[in-house]
Amino acid sequence: MRHIRLMNMAWFVVMVAVSAAVGAPAQQVQEYAVPPGSGPHDVAPATDGGVWYTAQRSGELGYLDPRSGQTRHIKLGEGSLPHGVVVGPDGAPWITDGGLNAIVRVDPATGRVQRFPLPSNRERSNLNTPAFDGRGVLWFTGQSGIYGRLDPRTGRVEVFDAPQGRGPYGIATTPDGNVYYASLAGNHIARIDLNSGAATVINPPTARQGARRVWSNSKGHIWVSEWNAGQLGMYDPATNRWREWRLPGANPMAYAVYVDDRDMVWLSDFGANAMVRFDPAREAFEVFRLPSSPANVRQILGRPGEVWGAESGVDKLVVIRTR
Repeated sequence: MRHIRLMNMAWFVVMVAVSAAVGAPAQQVQEYAVPPGSGPHDVAPATDGGVWYTAQRSGELGYLDPRSGQTRHIKLGEGSLPHGVVVGPDGAPWITDGGLNAIVRVDPATGRVQRFPLPSNRERSNLNTPAFDGRGVLWFTGQSGIYGRLDPRTGRVEVFDAPQGRGPYGIATTPDGNVYYASLAGNHIARIDLNSGAATVINPPTARQGARRVWSNSKGHIWVSEWNAGQLGMYDPATNRWREWRLPGANPMAYAVYVDDRDMVWLSDFGANAMVRFDPAREAFEVFRLPSSPANVRQILGRPGEVWGAESGVDKLVVIRTR
């Protein structure tokens, strides 16, 4: 039975105007509090202007209305430990739930929870992140050493053993519908053959770099947050070539990565308690300090003019409005 928890508490907002560069307009950094103990992990803008987020510590899916600051929570089930969330082609949030060892869909209108469990021989997969390919199939990762797919039309779930074992973490789709994932423990990225399901390992130039999350720009270049190395990597499938840039600061820790609608690359930097924007044309970084600490933004997503992050360390969501 679905359970929706509405939060009518007074909402908390912090806004900071940040001058990103000389002569550039100020960027607005705004935080929204979510219920204490939520532990927001991943975030996904909804189709109606709201924002979905996984409340990992409370085993719920959260929804924020940025206009009012109010939130509501939907219980996902006993033992739930949600990690990733994306909005599918159907407009619904789809979740990778490590506690339930299942993919979960929530009806945005009714709050009805639908579960797609992994096969019984794939227990403790440590499900991580989902992404839809160009055909409408959901692909997902599990840090135990698996990746898989779910066809929403049939409900069939398939799981594959990852090359080199443990580590599959972030996953993303290119504009032409192809899928790549990052292996944190495996220190590589991989391209998935959408027909056979086979994964081809692609190694970055830096050894033991800790490829954590991936995202594609409009040209199909694959951007990678290199956690161990404190770097941003870029792989060009057309040329099979890499480039890497170290983030600014004394101890950069690049966790999440996202490419916005202007092909600007965003990262979360645990070391600087900041969001960082990289301009590929100028090969230059701009740092946006976060008001709350330790914010620990573990995932970034957005829509035109807005870049959203889940501040897992302080029970808040953050948005940087770029227009």
